Amino acid sequence: MATNSNSRFAKFFLVGILLFSRQISFGQLLTGNEVHVFVSDSSKLFRQDVIAAELPRNDESLTPMLKTLKGRKTLMSFLKKTNTPNGIQYNKSSARFYYKLATTFARLRMYPLAMKCFLKTMQISSSRHGKHERLMAEPDSVQLDTSMLAFNGRDDSVVNSRPNVFENGVGDSVSKPIATNRIVETFKDGKKAAGYAILVHVKQPVPGKRKIFSGTNVGHTFITLIKYNTDSSYVSLSFGFYPRKQNLLSGTPLEPSTPSVFKNDSEHQWDEVLGKFISRRRFEKILALSDKYSVMQYHLSKNNCTDFGISAAKIAGIEILETSGSWPLGSGNNPAVAGQSILQGKYKDADQDALNGLFVESTIAAPENH
Repeated sequence: MATNSNSRFAKFFLVGILLFSRQISFGQLLTGNEVHVFVSDSSKLFRQDVIAAELPRNDESLTPMLKTLKGRKTLMSFLKKTNTPNGIQYNKSSARFYYKLATTFARLRMYPLAMKCFLKTMQISSSRHGKHERLMAEPDSVQLDTSMLAFNGRDDSVVNSRPNVFENGVGDSVSKPIATNRIVETFKDGKKAAGYAILVHVKQPVPGKRKIFSGTNVGHTFITLIKYNTDSSYVSLSFGFYPRKQNLLSGTPLEPSTPSVFKNDSEHQWDEVLGKFISRRRFEKILALSDKYSVMQYHLSKNNCTDFGISAAKIAGIEILETSGSWPLGSGNNPAVAGQSILQGKYKDADQDALNGLFVESTIAAPENH
């Protein structure tokens, strides 16, 4: 009886502290909204699910917290505090919170931040299963030291330097050509790497449908590569394989073969994305693949943007199970079918039995089967 009384007293005492410090409101208590708090070494209370509830599932209507400089600073301050050993509450709610943040940053095309948040979900999963904090990216890799990918002041700068993205949402701009040597040189920054990641993006001609073309729109597949450094900096580049147009028919069913070009797709829209942390060896193989593709002809049926994307994905250990379809005068891998496969869960991480190692997101609310 005494133990139960002490337990009830402790609960009421904690509630009193929370109400007094305005960590939660009477309204939250009365409505039964889920509120998780945890205490760090400095005995500060963090409102994990309160913040999570404010983040949008879709970035069509960004919340006031993300629209204001004060709100963004609050969020980044919270994330930096979770770097401490006691800064993560290891439960499913925590994982949902960080995954929601990952999808939000991915939709805003802040891919390095998105993968950092995704890494938090992997840490939580690892901790719940009693594993060490150092994670394996995949079998052929060195160990990924998650402490090197902690949130820091550089992330603040990235977030605060792009207020228009939070306030007005993201748009779409024309992708410009980029030389292959520029792609490779981007990641030769002279800094020691702490980790590597890849994201494979698919923009369907008609979002959520297996329609291979819509007028002249055939969609696009591209990738993002990220190198995280031990000094907390990172470099990132999104790029894809394109036909170098010689005339209006270049890269069409009537003239499927044409010279190729890589383009910077950092501001390109997408409907589906798969992301994963990879080893240095695989990262360098993907760069070598890019170099190989730079001297290859583009072919609508045999060597297109989706062929490049799924080749890079395969090196990373990501498999999209259905990618091919047909169209008048041709057939082959294409964004419509590849994107639909991702929507329908037809993909797998070749390095794991489960899908915990893959970051998966779609901007489409309800996929269709046709």
